[in-house]
Amino acid sequence: MTARPGDLHDSRAFGAWGRVLYRNRRRVIWAWVAAILLIVPTIPFLPGRVRLGGFDDPSLPSSRALAALRDELGFPTNSAAVFYKVAGRDYVDPAVRRVVGESVARAAALPGVKHAIGPDLNSRQVGKSGRVAFAVLALETEPGQGGALLNDLERAVTVPPNSGLIIETTVVSADAFFRDLQEATTNDLRRAELITVPVAALTLLAVFGSVVAAGVPVIAGAATAVFGLGGIFLLSFVADMSVFTLNLASMLALGLGTDYALFLVSRYREEIDGGADPEMAVTRSVATAGRAVFFSAGMVLAGLGGLVAFKIAFLRSLGLAGLASVAGAVVVSMTLLPALLGVIGTRIDALRLRPRRPESEGGVWTSLASLVTRRPWPVLATSLIVLIGAAYPFLGARLSTPDSRILPVESPSRRAAALATAEFDAGGGTPLLVVVRAPGPITAPAQVTTLRDISDALARDPRVSRVDGIVSLDPRLTTAQYQLLYANPGQSPDQWARGLVGALTRDNLTLLSVTPSGDPLGEETAELVDAIRATVPAPGWSMEVGGVSAGALDLTRSLYGSFPGVVALILAITAVLLFFTFRSILLPIKAILMNLLSLGASYGALVLVFQDGILSGMPAPFTFPSMGYVESTLPILLFCTLFGLSMDYEVFLLSRVREEYLVSNDNTGSVTRAIGASARVITGAAAIVVAVAGSFSLAADVIQIKALGLGIALAVLADATIVRGLLVPSTMRLLGDWNWWVPEWLAASLGWNPTEPDNDDTGVSGPAVAGSHP
Repeated sequence: MTARPGDLHDSRAFGAWGRVLYRNRRRVIWAWVAAILLIVPTIPFLPGRVRLGGFDDPSLPSSRALAALRDELGFPTNSAAVFYKVAGRDYVDPAVRRVVGESVARAAALPGVKHAIGPDLNSRQVGKSGRVAFAVLALETEPGQGGALLNDLERAVTVPPNSGLIIETTVVSADAFFRDLQEATTNDLRRAELITVPVAALTLLAVFGSVVAAGVPVIAGAATAVFGLGGIFLLSFVADMSVFTLNLASMLALGLGTDYALFLVSRYREEIDGGADPEMAVTRSVATAGRAVFFSAGMVLAGLGGLVAFKIAFLRSLGLAGLASVAGAVVVSMTLLPALLGVIGTRIDALRLRPRRPESEGGVWTSLASLVTRRPWPVLATSLIVLIGAAYPFLGARLSTPDSRILPVESPSRRAAALATAEFDAGGGTPLLVVVRAPGPITAPAQVTTLRDISDALARDPRVSRVDGIVSLDPRLTTAQYQLLYANPGQSPDQWARGLVGALTRDNLTLLSVTPSGDPLGEETAELVDAIRATVPAPGWSMEVGGVSAGALDLTRSLYGSFPGVVALILAITAVLLFFTFRSILLPIKAILMNLLSLGASYGALVLVFQDGILSGMPAPFTFPSMGYVESTLPILLFCTLFGLSMDYEVFLLSRVREEYLVSNDNTGSVTRAIGASARVITGAAAIVVAVAGSFSLAADVIQIKALGLGIALAVLADATIVRGLLVPSTMRLLGDWNWWVPEWLAASLGWNPTEPDNDDTGVSGPAVAGSHP
């Protein structure tokens, strides 16, 4: 073949589509204007359509334990704590006790509150300083669905100024946590968008040096964001959408929409420079860069589609939101953007801010590629050492579900959690709820004996701070005395014992509240949960464990039990897409391995930053607080988001390498020329994603968003520098013509003829080495 890169037959699919768009460019633009005018009015309603929570799974052991408490014991599955912080007086002061008691009584009288236990009824609800106390409220609402009740509670428990006391009250509950989380994520999104759009625009100006050329990707990114948010609005009517979808969708829409546009605009300028008229330039751009966008987006969609496979609504909703954003980026790139370029025509470089450099001028990247191809083995070894070393910290990762530590320090839920930790046992607010079943009535003498043995054994465990239940009223009571107390439970001589039996037992079932001595989300508590579940106290007895700690452990195990299958599916789909994109056996394998290396480096950095806290001492906004663990959904979310996203640069670079190779049949030369031709635009595209994700990370107060933004930024940075600049040229130099090898029988079965042009709309020949040995 003598055709140069970019030549094509107009009858082929992508080229033909580009011509259709050019010839109908004004109609396409007006159709987009109408669509945006329809979507924009729905966006203000989005915050009211998203759901808080989404981490529940009824099939988990901890969920089954809570269901037993709810259905068999009538135990409330939702509760709230009201913290009272007294200024200048102790709780034992009669005036303080009276005012707090009145506050608790007002809360208990509200519709939706089953009952309340104030600090007067349980001395353990008074803190170490004597000036902090809390009341426990059992609620009738489901977690995350009691927003109206929360507002009523906060008004009811507030101590009036005319009481003569200064008492700060804080309501802590799932609803309060989710409200604080929603408020923080909304604020994060506003701040991030104020930063990302100017940063992206400045980056594009630096890449193109022209206001018009830089403005086109900005328009594309904005249209993609509107399309993605409109998609989330529609999806919210058929699926629960997490509050985090707005941040993820905005991040992906701005990053990918701008990225894809940058590649198309860059190729369009290159075609104009080569003498093509606007119609041919649009046609060739869609047939080459547009084709790469199409297949690259398919890989991003495959990764995000993996999130939909999980049972957890949180991940499913993020997957759906991501799919909407990526679909928006593809539709904008393959419709609105070519139409805009057709209207702009040869004025694409209007309003230049600096002298124009040729689009294919690679500069330092060309020199680097030449150096790497001359010394491939040392470069390969050094790069692998750096990336594997960066990934190594992830081997020591601690995974857990989010708690109040993901919230901003000044949020009420975070401040209340800090107060509880300082004043009470570490696990006092999140006890393990142990559902104990006996072979007969739980208050029968034989069952009381075994139950006392269970309670005492748990209390002796160094991982346990205390055990509360019907046989732990007073350590001075003997087993025989407990048997007498519960001989006739409904008429027990002790009022407190009668109340406990009525609240904590039904037939052969009872509840033990086990307070861990350490971090409720720590490894020690996880071991305690496993130990309790593995214990069979006596024949016919069983124990189930629920509560926050057990739920976190179960959720993490459930997620990572499904994760390997999702990973295998994503890898398989990606390999197939890459195979048809590059018509090669080895290139997909190599690309996947390199992608995993950049992901591993990102994972290792997350452990160092958010688990070990290496940046916790930095000044704002560069400080990243340490949580002591990595949020369990984050590695999954990053994998499914990044595996396709960071593959973009590999796809665009190798697509250009393939064009060069099919013309010259020179492997080393094609690598160097392709890097030179695509270096500036790929670097600019990566800079935009890093800037967008980094802006979300720096602007956010919610740790999950900070971690997600940082993880994406680091992975893309590693992929666009170490992988694209060093690993790709070194490995392609070492593999030589094997890069493009396809077995002869496979090429024939797919109708690929190495002596004739592809049917891929690039207008260059098919794999030159199909079935041959280089």
